[in-house]
Amino acid sequence: MNSIDIDVGGTFTDMVLNYEGHTVIRKVPTTPYDLSVCFSNVIEEGAKALDLRMESLLPAVDMIRYSTTIALNRLLERKGPRLGLITTEGHEDTTLLGRGAQWIDGTRVQERRNLSIQHKPDPLIPRDMIVGVKERVDSGGHVIRPLDENDVREKVRYLVGRGARAFVVSLLWGFLNPLHERKVKDIIRSEYKEFHIGYMPVVLAGQVSGKLGEYERTMAAILDAYLQRSMQIELSTCWDKLRDRGYKRSLSMIQSSGGIAEVFKTAASRTFNSGPVSGLMGAHHVAKSLGVHNVVMADMGGTSFDVGLVVKDSVRSYDFRPIIDRWMVGITMIKTLSIGAGGGSIASLNKLLKNQLQVGPRSAGSMPGPVCFNRGGTEPTVTDADVVLGYINPAYYYGGKLALNAAKAAQSIRDKIAKPLGLSVEEAAAIIRKIVDENMSSAIMKEVHLRGYSPEEFILFAAGGAGPTHVEGFRADIPKAVIFPFSPVFCAWGSSTMDIMHVYEHSKKLTLMEPGTHQLTNEFDAFNNAVSLLIENAKRDLAGEGLDPASANFVLELDMLYGGQFHVKRTLSPLLFVRGQEDIRAICDAFAKEFSEAFSPFVVNPDGGVFLDTFVLKAIVPAQKVILQTLPLEGHSPEAAAKGTRMVYWPDKKDFCITGIYSFEKLRPGNLIYGPAVVEGEYTTLVVPEPLRFSIDQHGLGILE
Repeated sequence: MNSIDIDVGGTFTDMVLNYEGHTVIRKVPTTPYDLSVCFSNVIEEGAKALDLRMESLLPAVDMIRYSTTIALNRLLERKGPRLGLITTEGHEDTTLLGRGAQWIDGTRVQERRNLSIQHKPDPLIPRDMIVGVKERVDSGGHVIRPLDENDVREKVRYLVGRGARAFVVSLLWGFLNPLHERKVKDIIRSEYKEFHIGYMPVVLAGQVSGKLGEYERTMAAILDAYLQRSMQIELSTCWDKLRDRGYKRSLSMIQSSGGIAEVFKTAASRTFNSGPVSGLMGAHHVAKSLGVHNVVMADMGGTSFDVGLVVKDSVRSYDFRPIIDRWMVGITMIKTLSIGAGGGSIASLNKLLKNQLQVGPRSAGSMPGPVCFNRGGTEPTVTDADVVLGYINPAYYYGGKLALNAAKAAQSIRDKIAKPLGLSVEEAAAIIRKIVDENMSSAIMKEVHLRGYSPEEFILFAAGGAGPTHVEGFRADIPKAVIFPFSPVFCAWGSSTMDIMHVYEHSKKLTLMEPGTHQLTNEFDAFNNAVSLLIENAKRDLAGEGLDPASANFVLELDMLYGGQFHVKRTLSPLLFVRGQEDIRAICDAFAKEFSEAFSPFVVNPDGGVFLDTFVLKAIVPAQKVILQTLPLEGHSPEAAAKGTRMVYWPDKKDFCITGIYSFEKLRPGNLIYGPAVVEGEYTTLVVPEPLRFSIDQHGLGILE
């Protein structure tokens, strides 16, 4: 299958192009002012690599998959439309009150420690744009107060008069009984028709998130409405450019749930964190191919450092409290950890802490970028330190397409860091590198240890343009690291391994096992009806995308908990439907096993009863997978890949030493390099210190150990 996979990062936009048996990887600078520009640029670069014009390439492409930071960028700018929120009368302050710990949502640990400056985020919808309408549905989905339609019309006109350009409708228990939410939408449509110039979108919270949690459900709907217009404009621009050049298929978006869906059927909130998620899904695919069960996927790009885990062949680990920017949302998001550490992370002195050197989370981004980029940057970054220390070749960065100014990098570090601290430029650069490596290592260890695992049980996959350059410093106690030929574009490559997947959620409370008596439920119809409803929705959506519902695999997950507990544990159900109590027993046993592995066997509490909170259905249409090639092993000698030598700074020597330089692309399976050495690729550089060694295995993958 011919495919294009694109991942937009904060500094570079990456692409993996699979065409007629050839694989092309390319990177171009991200254009934050208009992401459709770098989207087109990277495809054009791929076409040039194949000696084709875009007009010849795109008609032959079967699928384009896209992970993007559009949603995050536009949210950070706070330039969305003025929204009106319609909720149940008496509950107008729900989004303003938030959850108990809302003030820490989306903040870093360092920020939380300074209580004096903590505050709740400014609401996307202020109080004067929130109205309550006369209606009420109870927790069973029964209407106990009919909707007052005249009241709705009055409130809608009030919001329009206050400047509303889109509406969010979030009524109590609207996901159980959508009758009133749909009526409100119909009333708005009757007042403001689709063909009117002032047409205003209406987002129903019950359709965005069909599960329990009034605040989280409402915030997910608000974010969708807030971002809808800006994302529509930018993605439509990408879409139009593709169509103008002959592309005839759909444009698919990577989702934070680990799935893919057509762009015109993707909610804005589902695209957050899609890049790291696609990288994690790619790591899962490679791990299965290699027979590896536990993997740490670590992606160091220009702006951030992202960590995800594959544990026991599974990536079914979801964010306990999904946060987008500063708000908790009620959507499924695969768990990854992100910190502000990348090649563009800025090094600075904190005067309040007696000139303590800090690296990140601020980033120089793609514009102006590090000082050595010669684009007007003035603050030293991690990349500047790597250039000063000799790890990065100024003449071969970005495959030689971007010549770096090493003198400017050194001057910046000298003026901003070295002189104030009384250090040499090389010492200051080495400390910058050490600090960022320790920050990343700490993030990995925290993710591994706090989830109850030992780092010695894992293999590290080093991804991102800066990942191989720093992997020797952040791998910590993980014994082996794998560097791929496609490591610099790993997240884009990861999306090429992903299946088309839609996720559907529906909250319905069922008691599967009675507390005390351990009596199993007989409510088989209630269970099966909930699953059937989700399957019908999935089949309808798949058919709407031109896919065959019969080719889909359906996987059921259940949010479950023991009696006396507040938080749920998502469990893979061994069955789609239940026919008897033995099936209920199988589900309870599966829950007990996963709960025990996630927490401890000592907190499994069947005496408290087993309760079902939410049904989660995944509709998966398998996609053709990229297969790792197997190559014959050759000799150990890497001499054919030798490029020469240069002076490189090594911390253990505390000085520059003559160091062998090798070409990654020219290394052959079986080749072995002992540190100290530097291995240069077109889009990344690998640093091999003593006493580590670097080898190429039978799949063409680099092994650092």
